[in-house]
Amino acid sequence: MAKVWSLRSAGLGLLGNIPGDDKAVACIEDTSVSTDDLPEFINEFDEIMAKYDKKSVYYAHAGDGEIHLRPVLDLKKAEDRELFFHITNDVATLVKKYRGSMSGEHGDGRVRAPFVEKMIGSHNYELVKSVKTTWDPYNLFNPGKIVDAPPMNEFLRYEKDMVTPEIETKFDFSASQGILRMAEQCNGTAVCRRTHLSGGTMCPSYMATRNEQDSTRARANILRDVLTNSTKMNRFDSEEIKEVLELCLGCKGCSSDCPSNVDVALMKSEFQYQYNKEHGTPLSSKMIAGVAKTNALFSNMPWLYNLGANFPGIKQAIKAVMNIHPDRELPKLHSTTLRSWWKKNAATVNKGNKNLGKVYFFADEIINYNDVTIGITALQLLSKLGYDVVIPEHRESGRPAISKGVLDYAQEVAEFNVSKLSEIVSDKTPLIGIEPSAILTFRDEYPKLVKTELVDAAKTLKKNCFLIDEFIAKEIEKGNITADQFTDAPQKIKLHGHCMQKALSSVKVSETLMSLPANYSVEVIASGCCGMSGSFGYDKDKYELSMQIGEMVVFPAVREAGSDTLIAATGTSCRHQIKDGTGKRAMHPVEILYMALK
Repeated sequence: MAKVWSLRSAGLGLLGNIPGDDKAVACIEDTSVSTDDLPEFINEFDEIMAKYDKKSVYYAHAGDGEIHLRPVLDLKKAEDRELFFHITNDVATLVKKYRGSMSGEHGDGRVRAPFVEKMIGSHNYELVKSVKTTWDPYNLFNPGKIVDAPPMNEFLRYEKDMVTPEIETKFDFSASQGILRMAEQCNGTAVCRRTHLSGGTMCPSYMATRNEQDSTRARANILRDVLTNSTKMNRFDSEEIKEVLELCLGCKGCSSDCPSNVDVALMKSEFQYQYNKEHGTPLSSKMIAGVAKTNALFSNMPWLYNLGANFPGIKQAIKAVMNIHPDRELPKLHSTTLRSWWKKNAATVNKGNKNLGKVYFFADEIINYNDVTIGITALQLLSKLGYDVVIPEHRESGRPAISKGVLDYAQEVAEFNVSKLSEIVSDKTPLIGIEPSAILTFRDEYPKLVKTELVDAAKTLKKNCFLIDEFIAKEIEKGNITADQFTDAPQKIKLHGHCMQKALSSVKVSETLMSLPANYSVEVIASGCCGMSGSFGYDKDKYELSMQIGEMVVFPAVREAGSDTLIAATGTSCRHQIKDGTGKRAMHPVEILYMALK
């Protein structure tokens, strides 16, 4: 049943994601007839489509006599704009023949309103018009949507015979035939305009502000409009795009929650890169993009860095340069790096029976310099469970650079990592990471960012890169890790999942991991993004919005947790946000599982 409903919910996205300018257009998708007449109705509909030599999509609701019929047309072409009308007109005649309805589910609106008179007759149509003019003599309320509607193939999104401009980008958008066509995948259904009460990750800024400008739809539409119509050499040089994308958290929720999978975070990163070609990259963006370099520089004297991060005057100066809000604490460097600790302790930790094989561990920019204790715990856990752990040669993930549009540097990092790791990582020796935003970059952006000759290697590599939560959940499923290795003492846990994990993986794997001990019970908080989303919540101008997003679901759920309940969060940003918003410490799931070992 779950698979059936998953397929059903994915259907609209599949329809919206047809590559190119041919799309399954909405004009006759609400036609409804008696279920007894439906077979003959569909046969005659097929004849109409054959007459025009066009294909259609058939989707949903057959049990109610209403199959969503969507002809596949290119509304940028003059001839298909005409067919848009003729097909709809012919189908309206067919619906009337079977005494059906053109608007079985969603109503008339701009597309079907021109056919209301045909469907209900001229006399009844005049009665409808009289009701409209009686109650709305100045025609203020939704003019042209039910009566006196203009032809349905006028005032469309595209001009007749419009040529779609080809736009050069740093990321590879070829899967959607370019960044512009990715923006065009938005079909306006406004799933992004839901509230936090509806669940889901998309779109945290809209959930907080309730402004259309902050919806995924608005961001896709401004990109589509400006990139289509701009006369500038650099079409991305647009203050309008910059303003509308400003509050995008880059959480990736839209890449999975949007029915058409419109990835605004990816497009925002590309926009920042192209816009900064004209205006220069802000110093704060450069500093965030190069955070791994800064951390490496101070890793031999972390006490000096931490002193400055806490010292009045120096701390304020750093925050001012990096545009960090005064109420945010700067992340501290650990007294050692994970690599240094591993170099000293690998032989001891890996000692013993390692019958479950070798795994490579990704020491990302957070785990290696800041959350070192979590990294140590993860290495010890993997070893105790029977895995031979190796930290290979690699660079940071490049995620901070991607988030700020510093794509030349991000590409350099990605190409180094793909070149080095693709030679050793395989299905038998996977790459495992802790920080979702870091390790999932291998799965998401790397294949779109590396040079052409490395694309195949990147695509192969991404298949064998896993969150540690995913890896352990898979090993539990195989029976390699069992409950009898852990305590049977009771423990309650509340889990908040990282937004990129929700978009590109699943929070279920973290729940599985922590539910393994016999009497551990895990409650997944029904949250979207926590509001931090990397450096977004640190930004001085976005701090208030960040905390407002946290207050919608995450903070209240954490505050309600009793003293006997552990708080778990898979992302470093999430743990910092929970600490700042509630004063409570959130643990990574591997810390909780390690504590549960017998």
